Amino acid sequence: MDKKNALRAGAVTAGTALMMLLMTSPALALTRDDGDDPGPGLSVGETVGVYVALPIVIFLVIIGLVMALDKSSDRKPKQA
Repeated sequence: MDKKNALRAGAVTAGTALMMLLMTSPALALTRDDGDDPGPGLSVGETVGVYVALPIVIFLVIIGLVMALDKSSDRKPKQA
């Protein structure tokens, strides 16, 4: 029974992904809209900085704030 459900889930996932790929039309991305004024592109370093390094730094700052502002005094596991 598990194989049947797994196959069904895989078929649904594959079908959904295929339909999403078929329904997108990348050709429309080439036509410019009125008032469209794209800026200069990002370099590789800027792209990595914005989409990789910056989220990691923000995540680490949040972790640091949580650890620094934690008021719990008991950090040892309870003995049952």
